[in-house]
Amino acid sequence: MKISHPHRSPNRKRMADHSGQAMLEFAIIASLVIIMVFAIIDFGRALNQMQIMVDLTRQGSNLASRGTSLTDSANAVVAGDAPLNLNTSGEVIITSVTNNASGNVITGQVAAGATSQASLVGTGVGTTANLPSAAVQMLQPGQTIYITEVFYNFAPITPIATLINIVMPSTFYQVAYF
Repeated sequence: MKISHPHRSPNRKRMADHSGQAMLEFAIIASLVIIMVFAIIDFGRALNQMQIMVDLTRQGSNLASRGTSLTDSANAVVAGDAPLNLNTSGEVIITSVTNNASGNVITGQVAAGATSQASLVGTGVGTTANLPSAAVQMLQPGQTIYITEVFYNFAPITPIATLINIVMPSTFYQVAYF
């Protein structure tokens, strides 16, 4: 009595080969999708935090220009910083600059927050302010301009920057002139 073997199709071997190829394609696509998701998360957070900083600088300069003291204005910006935490990871510097006979002179400056950043406008009451040309043009003799600077230490939550070798700034900076 002869034992019959079921007929083996050559298609079975080809299907087994294709399953390995599909697994390799899936691994490549999945890793690219994960990298894209990580990039979207961190870059989205960075853009969101930059937009919040824009709003905070405007609020600080607006408060100071309406007569609120520089200290109260800086404290209000720090208090309204959610979801950022300027008490631990950032700083607000509000500076008043007056155009007098000596030029554009710093007449007041207050800092609030945790980090110790140097103002890009200048430091020290009575010193000359470093203003961009647009701010110098709008500052008439005898007028005062209020400048709010916000610095924030950005901490990515995904390893995307190291994975694809991108250098992201660790400190964000925004400024508003009123």
